[in-house]
Amino acid sequence: MKTTDDLIRSYYDWLKAKTAWREINDWVEITTPYLDRHNDYIQIYLRQQGNEWVLTDDGYTLADLAQSGCEIDTPRRKALLTATLNGFGVQQSFDSLEIKATEDNFPLRKHSLVQAILAVNDLFYVARANVESFFFEDVALWLDDADVRYTPRVNFVGHSRYNHQFDFVVPKSRQAPERILRVINNPNKDNAQSAAFAWVDTKDVRPADSLAFAVLNDRDRKVSDAVQDALRSYHITPIAWSRREEFRERLAA
Repeated sequence: MKTTDDLIRSYYDWLKAKTAWREINDWVEITTPYLDRHNDYIQIYLRQQGNEWVLTDDGYTLADLAQSGCEIDTPRRKALLTATLNGFGVQQSFDSLEIKATEDNFPLRKHSLVQAILAVNDLFYVARANVESFFFEDVALWLDDADVRYTPRVNFVGHSRYNHQFDFVVPKSRQAPERILRVINNPNKDNAQSAAFAWVDTKDVRPADSLAFAVLNDRDRKVSDAVQDALRSYHITPIAWSRREEFRERLAA
């Protein structure tokens, strides 16, 4: 049985082995091992600016969503985008997602930008161009209807000192321990791996009996058994949206 340190070390080894760097004029292009919605590797760009370093997605994330029919052009969508970016300390600069770093915090800030890109892609993931609501909102409305007490958008600093954002935290009660939820709108290998690392990295700093759940959007397509099995292997209980009522009592307790 691997320890937490072993799991984190193996994650770092994979991340290092699968990351590539290339100089382009005044910028450095960083190709990460994470995949976007098109199964292309996510790329970010780095440039020194005075005593700091600027990391940016060069506008790709929001432009890609717009081309897919998901313009961030309403107050609700803008508020969701801002809340998501704030959770990672990332700013929107015109159409780009951007974060600044020093030599000391560069690894953390690079990690934050990549996680923010994944989160924005997942938050605004659309199976159809005329989608009317976002999955995160649907989950929040369901929790409200189920009388589940929760705090949204909670950040925890993990064992690695990285910051991880969880969508909902249901506090401990007399009947149940703390429950931590990650909402995954587009359940795939990368999003499952991101959720697993966040939980493995933070569970040691949470109460020993805390439970982790991943709410999976299966409205437009079936979630693969491989994704659900991967989550379970890290002690994260998958909740398929179509079967959410089976978990109502566990979350409301």
